[in-house]
Amino acid sequence: MNEKFSQRRGYTGKARDITIRQDAPPELRKAIIRIARDAGISPTEIRNVVCRELYADPSEFNLLDSYILKEVDELFSHCEWFRVYDFAELFHAKLRQLPVGSVSTNIASSIKVPRGKAKEFETRLNGHFMDHGIGWQMCEGKIFHRGSDAFERATRQAVEALGNTGQQTAKGEIEEALQDISRRPEPDVTGAITHAMAALECVAREVTNKPNLTLGKLVPLLNLTPPLDKAVVALWGFSSERARHIREGQSVSTKEAELVVFVSCALCSFLLGSAK
Repeated sequence: MNEKFSQRRGYTGKARDITIRQDAPPELRKAIIRIARDAGISPTEIRNVVCRELYADPSEFNLLDSYILKEVDELFSHCEWFRVYDFAELFHAKLRQLPVGSVSTNIASSIKVPRGKAKEFETRLNGHFMDHGIGWQMCEGKIFHRGSDAFERATRQAVEALGNTGQQTAKGEIEEALQDISRRPEPDVTGAITHAMAALECVAREVTNKPNLTLGKLVPLLNLTPPLDKAVVALWGFSSERARHIREGQSVSTKEAELVVFVSCALCSFLLGSAK
């Protein structure tokens, strides 16, 4: 794909505030089909994927591309919102010639599409997400939760720092937290909180060399300037009360889970930096 002026010069608009999470607006549905076509997937192949996943039979009377696309549009416009994001992953997989989920090898056909087209698909889709305030992003063909710029920086820096310092267990916990908060149609908010706090506990054990203590007992050993130490204890208490030992009638919002993941990631990076 030839680079546009803005891409060559590094100009990017400010991402819109996230207003869409559990929805797939008509504009997004149309954009995914358009981007898939531009990347090299034919209308017939798009229809094959959509019909297979929705258990629909392709019309034997629609032979021309224009009619096939109308058929796809009808199916695509009425499917449940989370299916739309599934299809985005499936189209990316087709462009990489790799089957995903329930897509069988006969669906991931032998068409010869340049591997760079999968990256093009991902880049353009993420651009649409950002331009339209959609709280999802595609990374290596999978759709993940997208938070604020600060959230994205904190989680990315934590994963990189944990990987660079050999903290593979803690790194895995953060990755699990991000997967849980990205689940469709409903995020696993308690799972996200539990994994994020487990990562923080792993790092605290490492920097204090106290592998058998819980985070609550490790906080006084972290040399955090008051009242930061009390803030960590409060975070631990909230996580224990609302995620690990949840009671009937209690619930945690996605925003609260995102906050816990964000703070845990920031603390992991801070503790690793302070330990150097």
